Amino acid sequence: MSGGVYGGDEVGALVFDYGSFSIRSGYAGEDNPKSEVPTAVGMMDVADAEKMETEDGPVASQSKYYIDTNSIRVARNDMEMTSCLKEGMVENWDLFEQMLDYVYKRHLRSESNMHPVLMSEPAWNSKGKREKLTELMFEKYNVPAFFLCKNAVLSAFANGRSTGLVLDSGATHTTAVPVYDGYVLSQAIVKSPLAGDYISMECKKQMDEQNIEIVPPYMIGSKEAVGEGEPAKWTKRDKLPEVTKSFHNYMVKDVMQDFAASVLQVSDAPYDESPIDSMPTVHYEMPNGYNIDFGSERFKICEGLFDPSVIKEAQGNSMLGTGHVVTTSVGMCDIDIRPSLYSSVITVGGNTMLQGYIDRLTRDLSTKTPPSMRLKVLASATTAERRFSSWIGGSILASLGSFQQMWISKQEYEESGKVCVERKCP
Repeated sequence: MSGGVYGGDEVGALVFDYGSFSIRSGYAGEDNPKSEVPTAVGMMDVADAEKMETEDGPVASQSKYYIDTNSIRVARNDMEMTSCLKEGMVENWDLFEQMLDYVYKRHLRSESNMHPVLMSEPAWNSKGKREKLTELMFEKYNVPAFFLCKNAVLSAFANGRSTGLVLDSGATHTTAVPVYDGYVLSQAIVKSPLAGDYISMECKKQMDEQNIEIVPPYMIGSKEAVGEGEPAKWTKRDKLPEVTKSFHNYMVKDVMQDFAASVLQVSDAPYDESPIDSMPTVHYEMPNGYNIDFGSERFKICEGLFDPSVIKEAQGNSMLGTGHVVTTSVGMCDIDIRPSLYSSVITVGGNTMLQGYIDRLTRDLSTKTPPSMRLKVLASATTAERRFSSWIGGSILASLGSFQQMWISKQEYEESGKVCVERKCP
């Protein structure tokens, strides 16, 4: 940092990593983030909110926001679910500020002017949004130093690489981002909408086909144990608020995410009826007590991630399967660096934690990789490292002594304004 104000070890930098599913935050040098706050937020007009008992939620001039897991899962009249992000980039700045305020106050419990901040950003973030983010951190939060880093680069660092192809399958999309010597090759970024939300949607369709009613926990007053496959015996909660459609859908999706994590599995070869009928089944109980064994549908639901042609909707053929996302991205890169990308395909993101995902990806890629290339798919053994990889990369980077002169200092910001982010943060 200019003037050498910060020594490498004395500074406790904060690392923020925001994604479509949640915002992770914590102190640099630690193994895991201190907090994970869902990006989804409950919002209601102040006119409605004033009738409510006052909560600790921050009140903005027009809307009242309910932030964090405990607040958003309470059923309230006319509470809409919304998010401050679109396509992974910040869209609603007012809401984004409210979330940062909340994280500082509740989870980090520290003054923002005491700690430099390293923040991740999507590899396709626009210049205007980067400048606005820099301005927000210096002007509103008065941070002593700031740095913006592409999340693909951070994920590569977390896996001990400075060059590699980062395959990130999160909530809203699966992306392949080539990283070379710590820089993103932005002309070769490939995105596909087949990711976690698609899986939740397919689970919901599967339930509808089997006529299984999905009752989110907020509706249930009491339930009784029933035998497998028997109709559920449950009673509705008394005085249930009139919830909005967006809230109900959010809660249903939450049940589907739990179902996906518990039951689904990616078949190690392209889905074919015959061997799968003999596959082991998995037992699952819905929140209302209905329980049943799931067999071949466990594998069928995930197949669309790797083979979009099985998706019934018309646009299925225009979307890229996971293996194609990787090969297309590598194919758009210079021929000299392709071997180094194929030899470190780094898989990160919550969606890659589906059972069997990595084995299937490796199999798909080995059939598509040119024979002259050596293929190596890297995946962290622990789920936390895969889910929080870009945060962990930021934690490593911000605590390195050699990184300390890279910060945009408050002084530099005051001299050259928000445009300095383009020069200092590639």
